[in-house]
Amino acid sequence: MSTVDPFEIVPGEEARPPLALIAGPTASGKSDYAIKLADALAARGRSAVIINADSAQLYADLPILSAAPSPEDTARVPHRLYGAWDGAQGCSAADWAERARQEIAKAHQAGQVPILVGGTGLYMRTLLDGIAPVPAIDPEVRETVRALPVAEAHAALTNEDPERAALLNPADTTRVARALEVMRSTGHSLGYWQAHKEGGIGHAVTLHPLILLPDRDWLYERCDRRFGLMIEGGAVPEVEALLARHLPPDLPVMRAIGVAEIAAHLSGDLTLDEAIMRGAQATRNYAKRQYTWFRHQPPRDWPRHAPKSHENSDIAGHFDRLLQQ
Repeated sequence: MSTVDPFEIVPGEEARPPLALIAGPTASGKSDYAIKLADALAARGRSAVIINADSAQLYADLPILSAAPSPEDTARVPHRLYGAWDGAQGCSAADWAERARQEIAKAHQAGQVPILVGGTGLYMRTLLDGIAPVPAIDPEVRETVRALPVAEAHAALTNEDPERAALLNPADTTRVARALEVMRSTGHSLGYWQAHKEGGIGHAVTLHPLILLPDRDWLYERCDRRFGLMIEGGAVPEVEALLARHLPPDLPVMRAIGVAEIAAHLSGDLTLDEAIMRGAQATRNYAKRQYTWFRHQPPRDWPRHAPKSHENSDIAGHFDRLLQQ
């Protein structure tokens, strides 16, 4: 028996089911806003489900370091895709987007409002816009391209795909190599494949987005305080248990913020105070990169908000259209 993909059937604009999205850098208060939105919906007789869109919170190994929702919050509102992957299994943007599609469809079928919450912009973009269906790269082509000095690779790309070459920093080894290997392996440019994205759901839902971009000093102070609280809450034994699994170091879970710093403490290379200082700095650096991405990359008509305290957040004002539906 065949199944119908609910996102392949595009209803009229008025009939498109809602999808709330709360995004922003780490420690900006996204989870608090999501809970408050769920409460506001409940007060109007509507139920919600919160769906994780944060790459670190996917992994079951790091509930403390990733600031996973508390048992109180998960009992209050259903949460999905938190701790849904084992650390031994990497999760790509496409992997996450497929699972998120399923959870959003289930929520709509149950009459719930799905609320996407997270700080991984690539995940959200993949879910909404789709993914470029680039075929697998020929291993010989990849090996040849990756062996080229970046200057030679960019010169070759300028000759073979001048439009893409003009968009890239000539010293960006990873992106230059990717564009050149796609061109040589598939016979089409990366731009060609990106123009044929598939699997996105943005056309089939009514999106209600909110980007949180708080004052940077306020945000960085929260990053510092939160990392200290993670240490107090058991982040060190959490990392110790992760290291005991002897997972490959290139897995995403092993590169999560704070893992390297705590691992250095466990090996005796850093004192606990030094690990806390470096972990807090790594968190601030990550928040800064996320801040820049969310400030410039999402569509300009997505509302931006600078919270000072989630206790005073105007959820009804930010999501008035959703709450009035």
